[in-house]
Amino acid sequence: MKEEILVLLPIFAPTLAALEERYAVHRLWLAPDRAAFLNNVAPRVRAVVTSGLAGCDAATMQALPKLEIVACYGSPRATLDTTVAKARGIVCTRTPDQIEESVADLALGLMIDVMRRIRECDRFVREGRWAKEIAPAGREVRQKACGIVGLGGIGQAVARRAQAFNMAVSYFGPRKKDTPLPYYNELTVMAAAVDVLVVCCPLLPETRDLVDAKVLDALGHGAGEGYLINVARGPVVNEAALIAALQEKRIAGAGLDVYWDEPRVPQALIGMDNVVLAPHVGTHTQEVREERGRMVLANLEAHFAGKPVPHPVPENDNRR
Repeated sequence: MKEEILVLLPIFAPTLAALEERYAVHRLWLAPDRAAFLNNVAPRVRAVVTSGLAGCDAATMQALPKLEIVACYGSPRATLDTTVAKARGIVCTRTPDQIEESVADLALGLMIDVMRRIRECDRFVREGRWAKEIAPAGREVRQKACGIVGLGGIGQAVARRAQAFNMAVSYFGPRKKDTPLPYYNELTVMAAAVDVLVVCCPLLPETRDLVDAKVLDALGHGAGEGYLINVARGPVVNEAALIAALQEKRIAGAGLDVYWDEPRVPQALIGMDNVVLAPHVGTHTQEVREERGRMVLANLEAHFAGKPVPHPVPENDNRR
């Protein structure tokens, strides 16, 4: 008889199919009455599969008396109640993949798109305007100044790519790092010195609203210049201040992969030509998804075989 597992939300389709081959899968997100559904399957469920972003809260764990393992597709960022899990002896696992390069690729893609106005030019061609008008002129990416907010793994990967475009790269963070790149300890000062600001830092209490109206005004150089790229988390940038800066053309444009209230994106952003929008797809590549799927399956297989899981969530791991 197959072990019964509860999947909290849709994950990568091939991974979900592989789970259904091995286990009796209950799909919570399809239930019209989730509380009743959960109460019905609770006595038989030994595992929960969820995403790193969604995690698993204390109430869900407490509703499952036989729960032994929570397998995250991705890595939890303060979304998994590890205190309750530890008290219950519930094993928590993750998929520690190398996402830095994937997110950095997207950051540069957004930068090139918004600066060279690729999305606008695409519409220009599709709307049949080429024969009658001149396409909108973009801005060069090469030899511009790029300021990186947060020189962690993603920030360093962005720096390497920006340098390949002959961009002058500098960074801001809580402390100076062992790198020859110029360091700023004041974000507004760096913003005033660069053409593009790329946000890569984690969402922490001290980084919420870090990029505010003052920083955006500095980025605009008082002449409607400067571009903002955000591949971190939505609340690192004050969304209202960003919308105002874009609408009033105090900055030239923005490339965004993250938002305050995902998946709801403000209509004001959707209606702007000087903004490129992506649906939080920094790690959404076939290669990353397949690797995460393999790790989820390996974690569950090891646990049900009575072996140590290969990818546990580290103790005290409560990152964003």
